[in-house]
Amino acid sequence: MSTEETQAKTVSGTVVSNKMDKTITVLIERKVKHPLYGKYMRRSTKLMAHDEANECNEGDVVIIESSRPLSKNKTWRLQKVVSKAQVV
Repeated sequence: MSTEETQAKTVSGTVVSNKMDKTITVLIERKVKHPLYGKYMRRSTKLMAHDEANECNEGDVVIIESSRPLSKNKTWRLQKVVSKAQVV
């Protein structure tokens, strides 16, 4: 076995829920081209990520990175908050 560490994958998205303790739900959106008609469609994925300091709120734009499994559904970790949501 090699002793190299693998590079963690990073994705950016918007926080849609922070109701759980130390956990956020992040919505990742991407555009996919339809194979026959060629129209670009929006597709989305929701990922649960670990937020150790409970610093994120709904609407924040964040970058998350892959990590070891932390629970049944949580395999991502908060890397940094890109921009905070505006308080209304």
